[in-house]
Amino acid sequence: MTGHDETTTRLRAERRGAVLLLTLDGPRSRNAVGPDIYPQVQAHLISAATDPGLRAVILTGAGGFFSSGGHVRALQDSAQGTLAAATTNTDKLNAMIKAIVDCPLPVIAAVEGGAAGAALGMVLACDLIVAARDAKFTVAHVRVGLSPDGGVTHFLAAAMPRQAVMAMCLLGEPVGAADLAQAGIVTTLAAPGTALDTALALAHRLADGPPCAIGRIKHLVTTGRQAALATHLDAEAQALNRARFGREAAEGLAAFREKRRPDFNAGCDPAPTPVAGRALC
Repeated sequence: MTGHDETTTRLRAERRGAVLLLTLDGPRSRNAVGPDIYPQVQAHLISAATDPGLRAVILTGAGGFFSSGGHVRALQDSAQGTLAAATTNTDKLNAMIKAIVDCPLPVIAAVEGGAAGAALGMVLACDLIVAARDAKFTVAHVRVGLSPDGGVTHFLAAAMPRQAVMAMCLLGEPVGAADLAQAGIVTTLAAPGTALDTALALAHRLADGPPCAIGRIKHLVTTGRQAALATHLDAEAQALNRARFGREAAEGLAAFREKRRPDFNAGCDPAPTPVAGRALC
């Protein structure tokens, strides 16, 4: 969710020794992401898991910014389509999030500038998060009448007090990397402009370690939470898809693009028709 429209972000993949570096590259949109990117990330992670020459993965963004989240124009367009199509797009996001968590290799996020919306879900799904000290993290969905997706509420609630998560999600204000480091979410703070170099050094350190033991450790830490994550991702998707076709999202997204203050006084919407047996309220 959230972000800038215009142009397309591409995913660059390159090997740095035993490290796979995946870079979101769409500077005009601040590396906005969408259903075209999610399967690509998922495919690279699945492939990396069976590549004996790879020991770690890094996710980052080009141009000094991780990602602004989803394309606003695409979100508006999706509300003009069918609920089934919107659900398919959300399923692609959730499949990518699960792939990050399930990948047996350690996955590191290298964050410069900031991460918002669905891209924040990508970051939070990673095993380690390296962030520039001036980076900002934003759950901005509420600003445009939507609810969070990409596992954001799941990951934040697992690491922070309930009230802190509520503040992030209800107010939609940027939170600094230092604050998330204090909460234990950001694992390494780096000087501005050095997040990727710091993440690469960390990834190469992991690559020199025992791969089987590292894989087992990741499995032990992750197992038990995977079922809860799957359930939570589905609940987030239901809430988001209910909001996506509502009056609040229509007004919020339009106001964002028109650079004006939204008017959320139209009232709540009736629940849309469920998809494939999924209850949406």
